[in-house]
Amino acid sequence: MQRRREHGFTYLSLMMAVLVMGVALAALGEGWRAAGQREKEAQLLFAGQQMRSALVQYYLHSPPGAVRHPASLEELLEDRRLPGMRRYLRRIEADPLSGKPEWGLVRDAQGRIYGVHSLSDARPFKQANFRRAERNFAGAAKYSDWVFMFAPGQLATPAGP
Repeated sequence: MQRRREHGFTYLSLMMAVLVMGVALAALGEGWRAAGQREKEAQLLFAGQQMRSALVQYYLHSPPGAVRHPASLEELLEDRRLPGMRRYLRRIEADPLSGKPEWGLVRDAQGRIYGVHSLSDARPFKQANFRRAERNFAGAAKYSDWVFMFAPGQLATPAGP
């Protein structure tokens, strides 16, 4: 008679173990997804800083009377405005969030490029503690709000204490 009362205990224990393992694997998967997103975020910040730096160098190495901002990102790969070619980028990096070499471009009225941004509408994990050049990224609602831009007035900013 004692044996009949214990009949479903092993099955119930096994079901509980499967449930606990499922919850643990779901939490682990979410952690991996978040870690991957943070890595892509770091890659976006690096690629954007490289693009901004290339725009600054293009501007600073402009010959007198020449256009000082590129019309296309390819001009950052090969600047032929002077004798001898200059390269400000080795290649145009793909947007880490989309994996495609497509960037949103910030242009002036003449179509010259002043900045780039991701085309992703996803919400960034990082919301604070940016470098000085990216301090306006704090609190951004989407990655496309992170604009890596260079305007000539930024070179003349006074140094703080």
